[in-house]
Amino acid sequence: MPFAVHIRKRRPTAVKLQSGVDMEEHRKQWENFYQRHQNKFFKDRHYLEKDWGQYFCECDHNTTNRKIILEAGCGAGNTIFPLANKYPQLYIHACDFSHHAITLVKSHPSFLEDQINVFVCNIAEENLCDHIRPASVDVVTLVFTLSAVSPEKMPIVIQNLGLVLKPDGHVLFRDYAIGDYAQVMLMNKNQVISENFYFRGDGTCSFYFSEDLLSKLFKRAGFIVVDVNTYNREIINRARNITMQRRWIRAVFRRP
Repeated sequence: MPFAVHIRKRRPTAVKLQSGVDMEEHRKQWENFYQRHQNKFFKDRHYLEKDWGQYFCECDHNTTNRKIILEAGCGAGNTIFPLANKYPQLYIHACDFSHHAITLVKSHPSFLEDQINVFVCNIAEENLCDHIRPASVDVVTLVFTLSAVSPEKMPIVIQNLGLVLKPDGHVLFRDYAIGDYAQVMLMNKNQVISENFYFRGDGTCSFYFSEDLLSKLFKRAGFIVVDVNTYNREIINRARNITMQRRWIRAVFRRP
């Protein structure tokens, strides 16, 4: 079965991945990241309405049958709060493996317990069905999250998402693409872990996707590719006299 997945419970000891990334050390770096930056690093993602508004709308606006969203890797809430504000009829599950990130979400002035269920979960190691009913989610948003996962763990993450999605549910994906300015800089600094996977100066990790690799990952987990495109934006930093080519992939996948 394409959605059969065996996810072990989190162990108290560190888990060493084939790529050389220590899971407990990786978690520690993200904890440090959110303790240092709080909710100031990432901007709120108001572009989601423009990109995927049709996936969040309710036809009848019936709050007794609310559309259910899962934000996988919610960070400080830069995706969930714009969605909750724009689409108050949504019910949103949100998770992150950083305890400090979850604390930031719960302390946000727009956090409402009757609209948002937020919890700590390592989606590469723990079964989402321990927190969410199987096949109960309409839409999963996966925004700049999968790139922080070791490549060996990515298939487990995708299968895990499939477990909580309804039939015909969708994964909305946005993340870094091969050739992004940041990848070039990391490559030049020789901060390579494995192919297209790098460690940043703050100790966190980042993977850069091609359309082909991303599509194969989801197809192997039983998903259908609805849409996948690579976008490029030239950003000029006049103060530093730098022109940056920023590249990202935007995609939609459907569970049959």
